[in-house]
Amino acid sequence: MSSFSEENGELYCEGIPLRDLARKFGTPLYVYSKSVIQENCRQFISSFSEHSTEICYAVKANYNLTILKTIFELGLGADVVSQGEFERSLKAGVSPTKIVFSGVGKNKGEIERAVDVGIAAINVESLSELLLIKKIAEEKRKIVSINLRVNPNINVKTNPYIATGLYQTKFGIADELITEMLHHLKAHPLIQIHGLACHIGSQITELHSFEKAAVRLKELAFQLKELGYPISRVDMGGGLGISYKKDELAPSIAQYGETLLKIWRGSPFKLYLEPGRAIVGAAGGLLTEVIHCKQNRERHFTIVDAAMNDLIRPCLYEAYHDIVPVIAKKGTPLVTDIVGPVCETGDFLGLRRSLTPLETGDLLFVKTAGAYGSTMSSNYNTRVRSAEVLVSGKGVEVIRRRETLSELWQQEI
Repeated sequence: MSSFSEENGELYCEGIPLRDLARKFGTPLYVYSKSVIQENCRQFISSFSEHSTEICYAVKANYNLTILKTIFELGLGADVVSQGEFERSLKAGVSPTKIVFSGVGKNKGEIERAVDVGIAAINVESLSELLLIKKIAEEKRKIVSINLRVNPNINVKTNPYIATGLYQTKFGIADELITEMLHHLKAHPLIQIHGLACHIGSQITELHSFEKAAVRLKELAFQLKELGYPISRVDMGGGLGISYKKDELAPSIAQYGETLLKIWRGSPFKLYLEPGRAIVGAAGGLLTEVIHCKQNRERHFTIVDAAMNDLIRPCLYEAYHDIVPVIAKKGTPLVTDIVGPVCETGDFLGLRRSLTPLETGDLLFVKTAGAYGSTMSSNYNTRVRSAEVLVSGKGVEVIRRRETLSELWQQEI
């Protein structure tokens, strides 16, 4: 679903012209559609309604407080990977009992905070982490519910930087270590292993990879249950991809649901899912203004006011985002590199794009930037981070104001 549409050669978000947003709030500007976020949440809920399922939004995808509040109001929980995300989620109104704490490097303070609040589960990723949790539980004399995050060693078709289900990555527990982990859990009065978890990567568009991981997790869950461990839940993580290119066909949320329910339907295990990109990715984009155009001996460049500090995915992952004019122009298309003002050759939003010739002051829209856009932004080159707005019907709400320069150094001595 998308609420970004073109009418008479001009781009709109839920009926509001993007050029009006640029005029009122300035650029660069992240623009989100509330209806898209809500509809994607509802699709996840309905697609898994026939089996006991907890949908825990992956907060790292986009953790703006208003967006979190929008998601949590629909009944979703939170998947967090840091204390910052943990505290943001609580502030946005999620129940602690609907929080899953993931991540390979949870420190003592983070685990203590999770234990004190009483979250749904901690996804344990190493023996070292398990021993630390045991120590904390014993010190506090509190019962801690955990999942063991296994590494299924499944190779998925995605960027290697966001593939997490192989032994060569830092994530999860290899098969041969599970027995040792269980030895430390046997009959422990405070550490209760209630589940297994896995997460094989991000931006996955081939459903058979999810099916393969589900089969592996199901086999292991039944094995542990037969050994007397109170396994009652399985966490399949997230990773469902979206369409970044016009010819890229990602599975629908309903197709994803049917693929997983084919494995888990009728099983005694509650299913946990951690979608992020699939909820917010297509719900947002980055609005930017052309500053200059230039031609050298080999290439043409369109220099815009958004940069790698605003959206690092193209530079970091060589990720593709469709980039379109906010107002269509006539003319013979020109192949151009869309780059920012940051002093790095890697500062680009799109390379070798065919666009009608642009001029200073024209507006471009970088599509499908609702996930891992603003959350990965920085102040590199002492640049302020972009403002963000949420569009709902005919209303627009500023959900993050643009930083001021003086704010960038106010913590420095």
